[in-house]
Amino acid sequence: MSFSRGNNDFPLEALKVHGPNYLKHALTSCTDPLKAIEEFQVTNGILLPSLRPMLPLLDLHGVRRLDFHMSVVEELREKLINHINEIGKQEGKERDHKLKELLVKSFPVVKVKAMRPIVMAILKNTPQIDDHYLKVLVRDRELYNDTDTEVKRQIWKDNQSLFGDEVSPLLSQYITEKENVLFDHTNLSTQFFGPSPKVRRQGEVVQKLAHMIGNSVKLYDMVLQFLRTLFLRTRIVHYCTLRAELLMALHDLEVQDIISIDPCHKFTWCLDACIREKNVDIKRSRELQGFLDNVKRGQEQVLGDLSMTLCDPYAINFLATSAIKILHHLIHNEGMPRDNTILILLLRMLALGLSAWVMIDSQDFKEPKLDSQVVTKFLPALMSLMVDDQVRQLSGKLPPDEREAAITIIEHSGPLPDAVEAYIQDSTVASILAMYYTLHVARLKDRVGLLRILTVLANCKDDRAFEDPFLHSLVCLLIQNADEFQAEDFCTALFDEFFFAGLSRDNVTRHLLKMLWYVHHKLPASRLHSLMKALQPTHQHSEKVHNLYKLLQDKINSQEESTAPVEMDIDMNSPLMSVPTPAPYHHTL
Repeated sequence: MSFSRGNNDFPLEALKVHGPNYLKHALTSCTDPLKAIEEFQVTNGILLPSLRPMLPLLDLHGVRRLDFHMSVVEELREKLINHINEIGKQEGKERDHKLKELLVKSFPVVKVKAMRPIVMAILKNTPQIDDHYLKVLVRDRELYNDTDTEVKRQIWKDNQSLFGDEVSPLLSQYITEKENVLFDHTNLSTQFFGPSPKVRRQGEVVQKLAHMIGNSVKLYDMVLQFLRTLFLRTRIVHYCTLRAELLMALHDLEVQDIISIDPCHKFTWCLDACIREKNVDIKRSRELQGFLDNVKRGQEQVLGDLSMTLCDPYAINFLATSAIKILHHLIHNEGMPRDNTILILLLRMLALGLSAWVMIDSQDFKEPKLDSQVVTKFLPALMSLMVDDQVRQLSGKLPPDEREAAITIIEHSGPLPDAVEAYIQDSTVASILAMYYTLHVARLKDRVGLLRILTVLANCKDDRAFEDPFLHSLVCLLIQNADEFQAEDFCTALFDEFFFAGLSRDNVTRHLLKMLWYVHHKLPASRLHSLMKALQPTHQHSEKVHNLYKLLQDKINSQEESTAPVEMDIDMNSPLMSVPTPAPYHHTL
């Protein structure tokens, strides 16, 4: 089929509608131009005899013929589009035949803006569009931009680079939105882990991506490949979140063509339910374990996608928080960690999630073996810290004399057990559990417990303690306990032993600046001065760090000026200045 429009300036000539060339020829080759114009109007006007006598009436009311005809075009266009959409709802070969006929007749005028919506409606309702139509749309940027997503899907299937150009801004927007929540220094009410999974996947980017994919398995696979590639290139874990949210958004939309063939669907669905309910019961734990145990030989690559699902910060937050809850439960019931099957499963999933980047990068799809000593040595040591915390809490409620006796019996605020520091240096699973224990004591405002764990937290394997989701949660909790910043021992443990160890990282500086935004007025002047000096950004820091530092500096300076003592104005010329100061009055009996 040829898409020649006849005259390049007037596409309607391809449909044998007279255009400017015909009119020019008629005017230059006739003896009566007015008659030629009238004939042109009659030939190309609305072929309705009863309408013709009404046109002079419109002229009397000052209605231009162009305005009248355009209003008719708009009305007919809407009716025609509605009719095309009705045809599109039908099924079978008759529908396809009607749409194909309409497309053949109308496509030559696709570049006429007034007619384009009709052509686009036909394309939108055509399930399989011939390639030669799609090529015309791709070659013309204006036409491509006006094309509906339903049509673009058919273009994208065979044009990955074009699809990547469409998806890339959305992925960047998604990462920016996540980072804005993590670093926003003006808003403490929006917690990163606050929204439920259902609310999160209603976000603009997730919904747009789901709409762009539709029910196309090929486009879905492309998006997953983009996410894997970007995760490997940047190590940004939010791409793992998007992988899970996108799958569950398609689950909500019941896109069976995709969810029925994604091997991660049932696992992600089950995990999503656990995160939503903030609980994993026996039934769901068996389902999750069954998915992991039943990865068949030759299908090990699915472990890569499962590990991405578990590397999602919201999944890690759920797994670690649930593990800490179970440890408290075991303490109350005098149970052993190794005997709790749900706890072992949580640690197994945690280990798989934390190994996601290495697994995908190496393409060695083997589930990492959970170190048994994390269960038999590290967890008991961590539980001993929890017991110490509980004993201190109880002793604090005792009368002073009994409290001293209780503390004398056993030291509950001394150095950490060696196993805690040793294992957080060697195990990412142990590191994550130590970090979530830190959040637990910070939430309880347990000063002693927090100071104890802060002394070793910077030693977590792979610098896990300096990752954004954890620092965001920790900073938000510390801000709520701002009075502690007045104490030097608290500042020494928090800043000197923990935060300063990660200060070479741009993100750590941003979290520290956010915290100082709220607590700087509580800090001793010398400590605040040393912090601002240490945090002063260099050319290696991002523009956002420079801007936030400047804002914080201005805020501190303005508060210092407002609290500075006001000097009294003394009139040196006053006659009272020459009056001697009276001698002290001594009253004697």
